Amino acid sequence: MNTWLLRLAGLQGASDKTIDAYRRDVSGFLGFLASYKDKDIGKRTLGSISVTDMRAWMAAERQRGVAARSLARELSAVKSFYRWLAEVEGIDAAAVSTMRGPRAKTRLPRPVSAAAAIKLIDLVDVQHKETWVLARDTAVVTLLYGCGLRISEALGLNRADAPLPEVLRITGKGGKTRLVPVLPVAQTAVAAYLKVCPYDLPLDGPLFIGQRGKRLGARAVQLLMQNLRNQLGLPLTTTPHALRHSFATHLLEAGGDLRTIQELLGHASLSTTQVYTGVDQARLMEVYNQSHPKAREK
Repeated sequence: MNTWLLRLAGLQGASDKTIDAYRRDVSGFLGFLASYKDKDIGKRTLGSISVTDMRAWMAAERQRGVAARSLARELSAVKSFYRWLAEVEGIDAAAVSTMRGPRAKTRLPRPVSAAAAIKLIDLVDVQHKETWVLARDTAVVTLLYGCGLRISEALGLNRADAPLPEVLRITGKGGKTRLVPVLPVAQTAVAAYLKVCPYDLPLDGPLFIGQRGKRLGARAVQLLMQNLRNQLGLPLTTTPHALRHSFATHLLEAGGDLRTIQELLGHASLSTTQVYTGVDQARLMEVYNQSHPKAREK
């Protein structure tokens, strides 16, 4: 299995998190087979797996409480493993490759309103007694909403990336690179942070740092958002990632096209971006039900 994982990392550019997830998923699958068949798992056992075996594994996972979306990911990992076995060992992977994962219910993103997003950013300014921390947090939250960055992308920026240009090159999931326009307000927020930051930041070091001088961690931003949403009475879904959803949803509501939004978000597939049309439709129906005279008669 290690050889397969090394190939994923080397040839396909899979991230460390993806490799770790695939290792856990396939190890769990192999552990089930060993228990289910009551024998050591070797080449012969792997090559003789049947559709019934696969269904038994999937049923056991669901009984264990694994959600449909997670099981679909596990099945994807097992299929990838078997494709490699078929190529390298000549093992018959038909029973695995024909399996279809459970249909997961599409979960619509939970963006915050444009007004709430602005209030969140404005409220950052009173969350800490240190001026430079306030400036840092304002810059981070502004980037999440103003540029649609993932939290890892914002915190992964280095000092050499600032002053922020009008268009920022971001490397996201799977090493995929995209160009993201930077709003003047985001440029100003980052410049204000650098002006008051008490640390001498090397160009090859992090742009955003914690109070101990190390790269700022995601947990600090998550706690910040937790405090902000509590103060504003916003739902638990108001997380750092919700600001990225808000970025996409508000662009769509303003007339942005899906292809452009796909590029800005760094989605590999347009189908991933199309989920935001569901959000837009849901908002449309909400307005209709609240506003239309006939709807109010119900």
